[in-house]
Amino acid sequence: MPNFKYEALDTSGKEVKDSVEATNEEEASAKIKSMGYFVTKLTAVQGAVAGKDGKKKKKKGGKSRKTFAMGGVKNKMLVTFTRQFSTLQDAGLPVLRSLRILEKQMKPSVLKNSLIDVVEDVESGSALSEALAKHPKAFNKLYVNMVKAGEAGGALEVILQRLADFLEKAASLKAKIIGAMVYPAVVIFVAVAILTFIMVAIIPKFKKIFDEFGLTLPWATQTLIKISVWMSEFWWTIPLFPAGLYLLMKALRMTRSGNFALDRATLWIPVVGDLVEKTIVARTMRTLGTLISSGVPILEAIFIVKETANNAVFERMFQRVLESIREGDTIAEPLKEARLVDDMVVNMVEVGEETGDLDTMLYKISDFYDEQVDNIVKSLISLLEPIMIVFLGFTIGAIVISLFLPLIKLLEGLSK
Repeated sequence: MPNFKYEALDTSGKEVKDSVEATNEEEASAKIKSMGYFVTKLTAVQGAVAGKDGKKKKKKGGKSRKTFAMGGVKNKMLVTFTRQFSTLQDAGLPVLRSLRILEKQMKPSVLKNSLIDVVEDVESGSALSEALAKHPKAFNKLYVNMVKAGEAGGALEVILQRLADFLEKAASLKAKIIGAMVYPAVVIFVAVAILTFIMVAIIPKFKKIFDEFGLTLPWATQTLIKISVWMSEFWWTIPLFPAGLYLLMKALRMTRSGNFALDRATLWIPVVGDLVEKTIVARTMRTLGTLISSGVPILEAIFIVKETANNAVFERMFQRVLESIREGDTIAEPLKEARLVDDMVVNMVEVGEETGDLDTMLYKISDFYDEQVDNIVKSLISLLEPIMIVFLGFTIGAIVISLFLPLIKLLEGLSK
């Protein structure tokens, strides 16, 4: 019989690593759950095969309806699917029929291909959450665990509605930040293009004039010409600088200490660090509030939030929160010790724990921080505009002065 290695959390929140024999992943997962564990990782060994009865079932006698699709799943498409699924469930349609209706009307995409597999798995007897978990590119841990909570509580349509609301707000926050960065990015790109044109096309012509008259050039003009010559001859090295920086950061991200150092350094950058910090707080608090309100156990909820924080510094903070809860302590204490979040967050979490209304408090925190992020983005744009204008003015002015100093000397010489 195939063997499955697993990592799980027990009822006290301690990590358990072991193996179990089962015919397929579904049976292995069921066995582990029956022991009272929450599965975090399941790996097949010794030739284990997925699917029921050791085979992955396909529809009889029919060609695969999957189409070639690249990339990931667009958030807008996932929100639309989730809202429609919630509506169909609210209307009383069975899960399988709802999935078939939505899969048929969907355009060819990664999500459609995933739904085809989900329909087949549900049809063969798998739980919806188990079927969704096989497609992490389309349905992340948050999505799967909320659906699992909805199945357990018999309120799948309500959970799906909450999921759609959460995804929309997360997408709205991301769109605000990206939209705010478009204007500065365009201005910087145009400025770099103009400066490159001046250095490569205009300055060499001035150099010819200076050489013809045999002028003794000031140090500023000499420096400018040297830069121009270098850019003309070695222009192809310019893209290597950002590419090299990107590869260096990628290499650092591959080590735990390097990844932590980069994330910590990002939080220390003036204005930008504050923006990153508040964005993560808004997202993680909303995620935690959504999971708790959906009936996901607190240990599982914090584990999911930790996995989806996307910042090593915050991951460490949530790990401490996880350990605190395992020991029977509060969430607020490790948040206070980490010194990553404001006192307001700690106080509101503490009040939420004392009153038993933690999810509501977490929603209020995330709403407040969403507004804070919006204000910081506006402030950042207001700050970037004058900085860019001053920088461009100084750079262009320096180039003009450097070019005209020798010309002034030349004109003075001719007038004598």
